[in-house]
Amino acid sequence: MAWRPLPRILNSGTASLARGRDFARTAADSATDVLHPLLTIGRGLRILASAGRRKWSETPKDKRGPALLLGAASVLVVALVPYGPLLALITLMAAAAWQGRDRTPVKTGPSDAETERLGSLYEALVPYFSIPEDPNPLFAHGGDWDKAFSGYEFDEAGRITRLHIRYPAYFTDGEAASRARIEALLHAKSGRGREYLFDWDEEGNQLDLSVLAALPTGIAAQPFVTSPGETVLGFTDAGSVQRTLPVLEGDQPRDVPPVIWRTGPRSTEPHLLAVGQPGSGTSTLLRSIALQALRHGGDVLIVEGGGSGEYSCLTGRSGVLAVECGPGGASATLEWAALETERRLIATHRARETGRPAPEDTRRPLWILLDQPTVLAHLAVAEGGPDPLAHLQVPLRHGRTAHVTVVVAEQFDHLELLNDTVWQHTRARVVLGPAAIQQIADVLGLPPHTTPTALVPPGRGYARLGTGPVHRLQVPATPDPYDDAASPGFRQAVLELLPERLGPGAGAGLPGGDHVTLTKPVVPPAQAQGPAIDASEIPEVRAETP
Repeated sequence: MAWRPLPRILNSGTASLARGRDFARTAADSATDVLHPLLTIGRGLRILASAGRRKWSETPKDKRGPALLLGAASVLVVALVPYGPLLALITLMAAAAWQGRDRTPVKTGPSDAETERLGSLYEALVPYFSIPEDPNPLFAHGGDWDKAFSGYEFDEAGRITRLHIRYPAYFTDGEAASRARIEALLHAKSGRGREYLFDWDEEGNQLDLSVLAALPTGIAAQPFVTSPGETVLGFTDAGSVQRTLPVLEGDQPRDVPPVIWRTGPRSTEPHLLAVGQPGSGTSTLLRSIALQALRHGGDVLIVEGGGSGEYSCLTGRSGVLAVECGPGGASATLEWAALETERRLIATHRARETGRPAPEDTRRPLWILLDQPTVLAHLAVAEGGPDPLAHLQVPLRHGRTAHVTVVVAEQFDHLELLNDTVWQHTRARVVLGPAAIQQIADVLGLPPHTTPTALVPPGRGYARLGTGPVHRLQVPATPDPYDDAASPGFRQAVLELLPERLGPGAGAGLPGGDHVTLTKPVVPPAQAQGPAIDASEIPEVRAETP
């Protein structure tokens, strides 16, 4: 059968219909633009009418009569007021235009770049969260990432700031090595240079990743609102502790969450070990602890092995018994501290036997601060003398009962030189400065719950008190006030906290003041002296006394 041509009218009508549709669409768009204000007002009037009808239906029947009366009175007042109807009409049109305005649609999904980043992260997790035996894997190559990622947030640069991950139940989340591999991968894929918090929910098979804000570095040393026996090591994240302290950051008051270290007879962590690299802020931490101890009426002994004069500002101050920087002076000072600890124990025991309270001088806190003591120990052994650290056994073992607290600050390279007594009795630990996760875990006993960054400000690190959790830490700025390179505001804050000088030449100032370091142990003040003890009662003590 041969094909017959279409009639001419139908052949040419197709083009005419297409032109007609384009013309009608253009006319409709133009009419919409012209009538857009009227459409907006109409949509607003419809919304207002719906709201009024809903309000009327919600009004109780016994209150509808008074409401009608009030509405009629309002209409009457508007009608009698000059230009009242016109003003009422203008107000109604304005309200309708506001209610009917075009609202920007809320973003309901990630952008193309964010979708690509989430897909890449999903593909990177497939080898860790899938096994060949899984018949319906949650993670599979080419799978849907939205089934595994139930929540996500991005910053302005398009990097992930928060991510909620569901993972299969067979993943070994109870093993630290398995969690560490996932955390390292997420850290690398989400962007380096930031500190991430990983919150594992082993029971629900869920992992929350979030980017932590930087801890404040502008809080200087100041009189913190603490009670005797409480020492502020630094400040941490708001969700880590259940307490805040009022502080001044510059001139602005604010409340920040602190890491409080409690000492004394009832403390479970009576001594502290701080570890870090050079310039990490361990000396700053010791100065901060010393100033807080002096403020609460304690006596302070300082042994400095670095020989840099970091604690010369405390020399000759009220409450500072000695500042030693030589092996001979350090050995004599620590020997005196051991004898003082024994004297306090004997005096307290005598008082308890007779039913009397412990003497006041035995309850006065004594702080022994050692900065890099292994350097002095090495020098003492090289000169043929005894190891000064051997005298720390008595204060470390019995210091809690005798109100004696020992704080040791050492560098990572010299940790193997510390004896077992120091490691056993320093249950409060601090790690400052850049360090690997394994180094932090070796000191604190647990790895940090965040990813350490390579570049951190001085005084930034982690703290763990006893068997508690690992906290992020920022030590308050407590520089040497004689250091010209430090901030003048921070130096002045330290000078204001220093106790008064004893003897002639009292007064502290900026560089140009006295830099005196005592080379022999100071005889304790009169209030720190206890009753005389017979040699027959402690023959070993008298035999060692020079």
